[in-house]
Amino acid sequence: MNNRLPYILIALALVLMTAYSSVFIVNQRQQAIVVRFGEIKDVKSEPGLYFKLPFAFMDADRVQYVERQALRFDLDNIRVQVSGGKFYEVDAFVVYKIADARRFRETVSGDRESAESRLRTRLDASLRRVYGLRGFESALSDERASMMREVRADLKTDAESLGLNIEDVRIRRTDLTQEVSQQTFERMKAERLAEAELIRARGNEKGQTRRAVADRQVVEFVAEAQRDSEILRGQGEAERTAVFADAFARDPQFFEFYRSMTAYDQAIGSPDTTLVLSPDSEFFRYFNSSDGAAVPPAAQPATGN
Repeated sequence: MNNRLPYILIALALVLMTAYSSVFIVNQRQQAIVVRFGEIKDVKSEPGLYFKLPFAFMDADRVQYVERQALRFDLDNIRVQVSGGKFYEVDAFVVYKIADARRFRETVSGDRESAESRLRTRLDASLRRVYGLRGFESALSDERASMMREVRADLKTDAESLGLNIEDVRIRRTDLTQEVSQQTFERMKAERLAEAELIRARGNEKGQTRRAVADRQVVEFVAEAQRDSEILRGQGEAERTAVFADAFARDPQFFEFYRSMTAYDQAIGSPDTTLVLSPDSEFFRYFNSSDGAAVPPAAQPATGN
């Protein structure tokens, strides 16, 4: 019995190894491709425990796992030309699933990198075509969604030939290149300067118009004021003349006296005024009378021949 124990243990180990190599497990995130002698024997898409030939000797029943969940790859810094002739930099990504694991194995041997490389080439060409038919503003407007659907439609045929299903295509970034950015900045700067000059010119025009109106109104107001002042001054002069005439008519002698006093006040009212006159001058005729009556000037002596 003791001599048989090692053989029993070896046999038991071989049975366990055979059983272990004959089963494989597929989880929720995987699909399993069973390959027998280089050909696809079966594809397991549902999670569970499955059986195959043990040990995979002589290339029999090898299991290749591929992803079942959604996958993504990015395409960065794509230089595209829009319809206006300018260039922009675009970042995009694609979300896809391995819908047909058998075809995926047959076309790219189940290699994700090979499949994504082919899709990148197609995505690059599709983005260039879609952008080339539109202007830059389209990627920033509501038309962006239709552009993505168009790119997705372009990728669909190639993806299906690889056993893939395109879930979504998105543009993450659309930026001006450095050259276009500088050109756009200069153009926007020139437009703003032109707009500022236009606003300034319109402001100067309105300012000149309003100043002209104001100057005209000032001239009109001053002319009206001068006219009214001249009219009032003439009316005042007329009233003054009428008053003097009435006063002279009532008492000519008093009026003469008043005019002489006014002349005295204007002539010698200032202490700095100096007059050199003859004592019997007509100017001082009211100073030579004690009653204030005017003294007639002395008669000039007759001169004989």
